Amino acid sequence: MLICTDVDYRPDGTARAAGVLFREWTDATPTWELVVPVPQVEPYQPGEFYRRELPCLLALLEGAAQVHTLDAVVIDGYVTLDAGGRAGLGAHLFAALNQQVPVIGVAKTAFQGSGHALAVTRGGSLNPLFVTAAGTDIAQAAAQIARMAGPHRLPTLLKRADTLCRSKKLLENAGER
Repeated sequence: MLICTDVDYRPDGTARAAGVLFREWTDATPTWELVVPVPQVEPYQPGEFYRRELPCLLALLEGAAQVHTLDAVVIDGYVTLDAGGRAGLGAHLFAALNQQVPVIGVAKTAFQGSGHALAVTRGGSLNPLFVTAAGTDIAQAAAQIARMAGPHRLPTLLKRADTLCRSKKLLENAGER
């Protein structure tokens, strides 16, 4: 099973992590959805964003793994931050998963040093997404992101994870579809 993830931070110091699970890279609808409340998150520390987001993603993936075996995790962000392999959120997640589950990062913005990421243009957008990966070939990861369903820049299921984590209602388990 594949999963797209995202995390939303609330003003009260809590967060919500959302996951949208699907079977094939070309699926347009999720198989299963999960939103996990995180009662306390670390404050943001410049250069160490992973310290804030990683515990949220691990809580989400723990819940998802109780129901499905994960074949790959797609995150909103970078796996590696530069060509030298400096660890970003995705690399820390890959390590936390004992390097057993590939992690694919899909970032919406480039930054200085991120020229190693593969640019993927989707839909009619002239602005690419920037793909990095651990545990899988980066060219294959970029091709999978390009194949994902949806007519816009962001794949439909990645956008769905963003929408779920920002929603007001708590969705514990939408169940199998």
